[in-house]
Amino acid sequence: MKKWLIGIMSLVWATSLISLSPVTVNAQNLDVWGNTQNSYANIGLSDTDPRDVVANVIKVVLGFLGTIAVVLIIVAGFQWMTAAGSEDKIAKAKKIMTAAVIGLVIVLMAYALSTFVINAIISATNPSTAVPN
Repeated sequence: MKKWLIGIMSLVWATSLISLSPVTVNAQNLDVWGNTQNSYANIGLSDTDPRDVVANVIKVVLGFLGTIAVVLIIVAGFQWMTAAGSEDKIAKAKKIMTAAVIGLVIVLMAYALSTFVINAIISATNPSTAVPN
C-alpha cells in the first residue's frame, strides 16, 4: 500500500511541476490558405505593449487636469474683470488664479516626471523601444 501511495504522490508532484513550468504561447495561427493571422485581433484584443498603454493613460489624465487648470485661470480672470472694483470679488479671483497656476505648475512637473520615468523604464527593459519625447 505504501508503494502505491508513494507512486501516486510522485505522479501528482510531477504533474504539478509540469503544469507550473513556463510555456511559450504564440498569438498567431494560420488560416485555411496558410497565412498567419493575429489571434488578438480576431478576438478583439490589442497587442499593444502594456507600458505604452500606461503611458497613454497617464498622458490623458494629466492633459485633462491641465485643461481644468487652464479653465480655472480663465474663470478667475473673468471674475476679476467683472468684479467692478469690489475688493472681495478681486481677492476671491486672485485666490482662484493663484491656486490654478500652482495646480498647472504641478501638472506640468508631473507630466515631465512621468515622461522621464516611463522613458527610463522602457529603455531599461528594452532599449530598442525607447519612446521619444
